[in-house]
Order: sequence, then C-alpha cells, then structure tokens
Amino acid sequence: MTVNPIARVLEAARHPVPPQPPESESASGGTVVSLRGAAMRVGGRTLWSGVDLEVGAGEFVAVLGPNGVGKSTLIKVLLGVLPPADGEVRVLGGRPGQAGGRVGYLPQRRSFDASLRMRGTDIVRLGWDGDRWGIPLPGWSRARRKAAGERIAEVIELVGASAYANRPIGQCSGGEQQRLLIAQALVRRPELLLLDEPLDSLDLPNQAAVAALVGRICREEGVTVVMVAHDVNPILARLDRVVYLAEGGAVAGNPEQVITSETLSRLYSTPIEVLRTSDGRLVVVGQPEAPALHTDRHSVPRQGGPGAAG
Repeated sequence: MTVNPIARVLEAARHPVPPQPPESESASGGTVVSLRGAAMRVGGRTLWSGVDLEVGAGEFVAVLGPNGVGKSTLIKVLLGVLPPADGEVRVLGGRPGQAGGRVGYLPQRRSFDASLRMRGTDIVRLGWDGDRWGIPLPGWSRARRKAAGERIAEVIELVGASAYANRPIGQCSGGEQQRLLIAQALVRRPELLLLDEPLDSLDLPNQAAVAALVGRICREEGVTVVMVAHDVNPILARLDRVVYLAEGGAVAGNPEQVITSETLSRLYSTPIEVLRTSDGRLVVVGQPEAPALHTDRHSVPRQGGPGAAG
C-alpha cells in the first residue's frame, strides 16, 4: 500500500520524537563545547587563532577582550552561522548548528520602541513557536497547547519577570526587557545558552541583577553558559573559566590563570598590569595608557593595550 507522504509528515508532527544527545554527550554531563586550534579570519585578517577550549555541562564561561577582536564572531561560530577558518569546533557532540533547540541564544541587545504594544509574555512565546510564526504544529492537542503555556509561565517566573510579563515590552525597563529576552532563550530548555553582551547598556544595579540571574540559571538549572562580556567584574565571582581574545591570539583557562599581568602581557606583547581594587574589582592597565576604571565601552582600544577592566 502506498503511503501518502503528506499524511506521513502530519503523523510525525502529531508524535514528534525529541532530539536525543549523541552517545558521547548527555544533558547531565560530558563536554558541551570543544575547540581545538580554532581560528577565524575575515577579509584576510586573523581575528583569533589557536583557541583551545573544553566547556563541561553546567559551566559558566566568559569570552573577554576589547572591541573588534571577534568575541561575537566566536558565538556565531558556535551557532554554526560562520565556519572556522582552521581547527575543530564541536557543540554538544556534533558540528555547530546541528543541535537545534538544545542551544539557546541571546544576540546583542535590541531596542524596543516605547510604543510597541507586544507584551513581554508574547516576546517569550516567540522562543517557543516563533520559527513557526506562532502556529502550533498540526495535530497538537489542547493538552499540549496548555503545556506550552505552562512552560512559558514557568520560565517567566524563573527569571523573576512575572510581575511585568503582561506589560507592553516597550514600557518595560532595560533590565526587565533583558530578563524577558533571557526567558525567551530558555523556553525550549536548552542545554547550552549563548549570550552576546547581555549586560551591555544596563546600569550597574541591573548588570549585577542580570549577572546573578544568569549565574543562578547555570548553577540551579544545569545550563552551560557562554557569555560575551566587555567587563568581567559583574560576573567574575561566578565564572568557571574565561577565553580572552586580543591581537589575533587567545588564551583560555580559569580566571586566576588568564586575567593576570603575566598572561595578558604575553598575549598583547606589551606590558599589561592587572590590579585589584579594595572592593575586589579588576582593572586591566595597558601601557602607555593611563590607569582607568571605566572608559568609553564602545571606543576602539589604542594599539598596545586593552584599555579598561575586562
């Protein structure tokens, strides 16, 4: 008997089989991200090379460095959007881009127009079915639609956004919007969460609050986090390891190994001094630049040093 191919697709949609991790990887352990001698070149310029990194399940990793060194590009390589120029990159046991919903992603901060009437909960729902234009799969029962609604409510509560999730997103503060966007990235229960400068443009209290939220998600939910950051200080106490990119090179390891005068001086091939203030914040000082706790976070660092903290 010939089976109608459309009927076969509809039947599969009614009984979808969730993707299974490869045998060598699992949601509860193993290597989540692996880079071996990875390099990236754009227009003949080497952004970074020689990146070796192993990220285990439930670890919190920061990608650091001055502007223009390819931090966001590294995230795009992990997403499978850009191929590495050299080396090997594996994500959840396969090639980047193959893991689907097992990877959550928050791009660099977007601005919502103040007049936008879409509710915060609608923003979160886009992470659930936005790739289907908000249309449930054929054959979805009322129970499954209810389960989707419950998951959206659950993740909104997880990020502490229940009090304002029904407010128009344009009327939410920057910190509130960022919490809702993190919820959007988490709604499909990813094993790996890629965050591209989620603290950018937030004031210091909101930076601390969002950093604490991401650290709690990593620790309590067992989600592996790779975060691009301009300033390491808000997340320093929560990090398992860092990747520092600069001058076409890279170093990776735990924060005590990487964010040191010796390591950064070797990376930049110029004297760099790492200082710790009385409140525990790090200040990275490059010669001949004067010491600075804060500089224009969107300026291009001068040749010879990383500029400001982080």
